[in-house]
Amino acid sequence: MSLVVPDVLEESCLTRQALERLASKWRVLLIYALLAGPQRHTELRRRVAGITQKVLTETLRDMEQDGLVERRVLKETPPQHVEYALTVLGATLREPLAAICDWATRHSASRAGPTA
Repeated sequence: MSLVVPDVLEESCLTRQALERLASKWRVLLIYALLAGPQRHTELRRRVAGITQKVLTETLRDMEQDGLVERRVLKETPPQHVEYALTVLGATLREPLAAICDWATRHSASRAGPTA
């Protein structure tokens, strides 16, 4: 079986489209946070340092539209209680993200850059 290399420079490339959807640092960090299990909005905001409430809400909505996250209403009456969890599709990102973490760990010494 030969390796298929997608042409990620083409806008119609499915791999490019996936990379563009995952390119947000907040999406990747939220996926990492949700790999631990379902969490409420306030828990996610506390765990993902630097994210604003507005960006968190927008990112979770976008991730829900992409089928990566599901929103569960725990209490309907105000104040409404909601939690977020990875979908089956979202959970499939565990291995690719683990591979990136492994790569980063193995190559952390090369961060210094080339020497003159």
